[in-house]
Amino acid sequence: MDLTALLTSQVLGFALVFARLGSVLVFMPGFGETMIPIRHRLGLAVVISMALYPATPVGAVELSGPLQVLPLLVIEVMIGIWIGLTARIMLMALQYAGYQVGIVTGLSNAFAPSIGSFEGSTLIATSLLLSGVALIFATDLHHVIIEALLMSYEVFPTGQIMPGDLAEQIVRAVGRSFYVGVMITAPFYVMGLVLNVGLGLANRMMPTLPVFFVAAPLLIAAGMVVLFVGAPVMLSTWLAQFGDWLVTMSF
Repeated sequence: MDLTALLTSQVLGFALVFARLGSVLVFMPGFGETMIPIRHRLGLAVVISMALYPATPVGAVELSGPLQVLPLLVIEVMIGIWIGLTARIMLMALQYAGYQVGIVTGLSNAFAPSIGSFEGSTLIATSLLLSGVALIFATDLHHVIIEALLMSYEVFPTGQIMPGDLAEQIVRAVGRSFYVGVMITAPFYVMGLVLNVGLGLANRMMPTLPVFFVAAPLLIAAGMVVLFVGAPVMLSTWLAQFGDWLVTMSF
């Protein structure tokens, strides 16, 4: 093999690795956040792909024609997008929980900044989202993410894709994300129900009581207390669920 063919095969192998890992890092929590400039994310994807390329089973790729690499690139990009989107769906559990907490406690605001979150989100949703992303790096979970990128070649060999299984896993990811979001928000549902029922009974006993003026401060104060006490458990529960998925990549 001459030098040109050797370099071409190595570049093609790196292109396949970059197609998958770069697509993953576009959506992966912690690496693909919208507040990170696109050039920085692109540079990080190139560096990680170069660092992990020798450890992947891809190796040098020898193809007889340039058109043969296009199907492989498309498959690798689809697998990478699936992995990144599934991780992003898991992160949405915190966004959903924060949105529900804001609604229950009366801290929702249509003009709240949507930093890395959906439009119309609450300040609690943005706070939980940023806390979850920060904890990914504080707990060294980003090391598990990098290990999961390498493990993806065992789950999805290069050039092989299973659309039916991917679609089923996406549906399960949405269900698990919704379940986790409701589970970590349950204390706030109970708190809101108890306070609203109590205020309703108080209004029936004292019709002159200005319930709307009394309810808002009570809900906000009780919600902040429950959030202060329950936020560590909420975030640790989400981290455990996210870490379990990274280890197995299945639900």
